[in-house]
Amino acid sequence: MTPSGPLLLAGGGHSHALLLKRWAMNPQLRPKRGVVLVNRHPTALYSGMVPGLIAGIYRRDELSLNLPHLCDRAGVAFVQAEVLGVDSQRQHLLLQERPSLRFGLLSLDVGAETRNADDLAGVPIKPLETALQFLSQQDPHDPEPFRIVGAGPAGIEVALALRRRWPNRALELQARTGQLNATTRAILHRAEIQCVTDPIDQPTLLCTGSRAPSWLADSGFAVDHDGRVLTNPFLQLEGYPHLFASGDCAVMESQPRPASGVWAVRSALPLAKNLEAACNGQRLKRWKPQRHALQLVGTGNNTAWMQRGRARTQAFTLLWTLKQQIDRAFMAGFSQESSMVAAQPMACRGCAAKLPAAPLTAALLQAGLQGQAEDAANLGGTPALLQSVDGFPALVSDPWLNGRLTSLHACSDLWACGAKVTSAMAVITLPASHPTEQQELLHQTLAGVQSVLVEQGASLIGGHTLESRSSTPSPTTLGLQVALSVNGQSSAPWAKGGIQPGDALLLSRPLGVGVIFAAAMAGVAKPKDVEATLRTMNQSQHHLVAALQKHGADIHACTDVTGFGLLGHLGEMLQGSKSITIQLWTDRIPAHPGAMDLLAQGLASSLAPANRDAWSWLEGPVQLNQSPSQACLELLVDPQTCGPLIVACTATAAESLTAQDSAWIQVGTAGSGHG
Repeated sequence: MTPSGPLLLAGGGHSHALLLKRWAMNPQLRPKRGVVLVNRHPTALYSGMVPGLIAGIYRRDELSLNLPHLCDRAGVAFVQAEVLGVDSQRQHLLLQERPSLRFGLLSLDVGAETRNADDLAGVPIKPLETALQFLSQQDPHDPEPFRIVGAGPAGIEVALALRRRWPNRALELQARTGQLNATTRAILHRAEIQCVTDPIDQPTLLCTGSRAPSWLADSGFAVDHDGRVLTNPFLQLEGYPHLFASGDCAVMESQPRPASGVWAVRSALPLAKNLEAACNGQRLKRWKPQRHALQLVGTGNNTAWMQRGRARTQAFTLLWTLKQQIDRAFMAGFSQESSMVAAQPMACRGCAAKLPAAPLTAALLQAGLQGQAEDAANLGGTPALLQSVDGFPALVSDPWLNGRLTSLHACSDLWACGAKVTSAMAVITLPASHPTEQQELLHQTLAGVQSVLVEQGASLIGGHTLESRSSTPSPTTLGLQVALSVNGQSSAPWAKGGIQPGDALLLSRPLGVGVIFAAAMAGVAKPKDVEATLRTMNQSQHHLVAALQKHGADIHACTDVTGFGLLGHLGEMLQGSKSITIQLWTDRIPAHPGAMDLLAQGLASSLAPANRDAWSWLEGPVQLNQSPSQACLELLVDPQTCGPLIVACTATAAESLTAQDSAWIQVGTAGSGHG
């Protein structure tokens, strides 16, 4: 019987990456159910090129797989989270600091950790991200020797790579007595790497072999001496027909093979076929791996040797050239978009999906609803009750994160009025899908919404659900739409208007969300830039309100910068103010990492063309302190989701705020002159 529920792919290892590539190129093979990839980072490093990265031969982006974009191409949702374990009885994947994910089938490809890392002094080579950061902090001219502990194949290759990286620093390779043969000792001697056996207490890099994450054994699965889960020839966990595993975290009990990227790549196709068969209720096929794999090991000096089992050749330049060709071809297979199904250009999501200002203003005028724009309605009372509503189509394919981002965005309307959020109601539109999938999507979304409200002392007091009648996208999670009505209180609400001559303009966070996500949809944004932007967006700004309120009447006006961009929302503030001119300091306006480069390349959100109408403010009351680049002009109209607050306050208050909280940056001043 085919189990119901989504297919979860835990870990972004080589097997899962190749599985995603297969579905991107052949979408008809993707299971007809929700599929979710969970990984701690938005990128995965191709292990075959890591020594070259350490040696300085490759840039990091040359061996980084962009997992969110690969998921987009494959019609798979991406969740960035740390896996803590598996509850096999409830069929839940346990995650750090967020709700667990329910699954019908689960595939594990979570990699490995360095063996004995807790018992030795030093930095483990795995996880790679930590080790690479450690190496980047080292002084290549330090007179103290740098030591690599562990003289297995990985330790030798890392040591030789470090010799190329640091030609003049003394290097030591700690091995067991008698571990190295004469050929290897000769290679190390020529590289001026000293072989030692005595341990030391100074900082070292631990290459002491690998073991699977301990949570696999803690989850109750049968494991080998290295903690790798035992699988049968179908790549199923022993005793768990709905759980599969591959890569360094798993080993076939009847035909064990060493943890290696080679075997992870080899197992990708049989894993893919068996997962597809399991989802479709079809018969699984046994995989019989070959006894030995051919490996090419670089020496760090433009040569490599070949080994198969215990047999090994001498190091040759030709073999290094061959290794580079194989490695680059592997990575090129993920970057050749023409070989995958081309996605049609999509309209941007998040707050970039709002109606442009011109038709919105015209429609409100026709309906007799014209008036000064405000962030929330003041319903009166003491303290004043304020209410606002906001929402948008799913910005990300992670329903929990999307619920959280939508709530943060909606709450910012009340923060801009100086209000404390007290409650909210939600309207959630779910895609047409299986009821169990809808239940999980609703649960994850509500959990994300509540995570924002709870940290403010607010509560979700009600709501409504709908089922979409539009076609269901892939992944299904992008069919979610969330809208919130948010309530709050303030004893002295701030208005959008009210800027006074002499005021300072403060911004609470960078701009550039619109172009970052537009570029991410096109697959040209750097994953680290998207990750950094999401990290900022995911931070609540409610704590800023309390700090602002301490300045009382010195706060003259405030709003949040959202879909219409900085200029558009600054224009709304000017419409409510009298005889005011603004000078913006373009050299002080902060941008998210990578945003300016993307804008300079001509990328922009789909809402940006309509927002450019706001450039007309630059012909009147808004002046720039220097001649702007085209990228700067585009930044001023870039639509923001979870964007900054912009505050007009006295110079005294501005000095105090910027000194007390690094979030605030002064980006301009107000003067008199426009009537």
